[in-house]
Amino acid sequence: QVQLEESGGGSVQAGDSLSLSCAASGRTFSTDHMGWFRQAPGKERELIAAVSSASIRRYYADSVKGRFTISRDNAKKTVYLQMNSLKPEDTAVYYCAVRGPVRSGTTWYGVKVKDYSYWGQGTQVTVSS
Repeated sequence: QVQLEESGGGSVQAGDSLSLSCAASGRTFSTDHMGWFRQAPGKERELIAAVSSASIRRYYADSVKGRFTISRDNAKKTVYLQMNSLKPEDTAVYYCAVRGPVRSGTTWYGVKVKDYSYWGQGTQVTVSS
């Protein structure tokens, strides 16, 4: 079992920055790929960033590429999401998640919700114009 707890959400103005953290507890963290998802009202939950277990590989959705940075500290069992140049369309609940076993034919980062085994409770990010 893995427990995940996000923090760092809040309300900001367009153009501001925000940093999210996700602290993990439970089983080994260093061998898990991690992802950040977000879900806006009335929309499906979408993967926006992922980092491989040893931070060698990163994935970003086009909507956040160049503005968001995902990182992790395995010693602290924490994954981060640095969000810069925030836009109103970034308003959503942000979730961190543990990638499940990578099945044949799927990408290491797994874009689907079902590709992830454990989830945090989410943290709200609101960006006003």
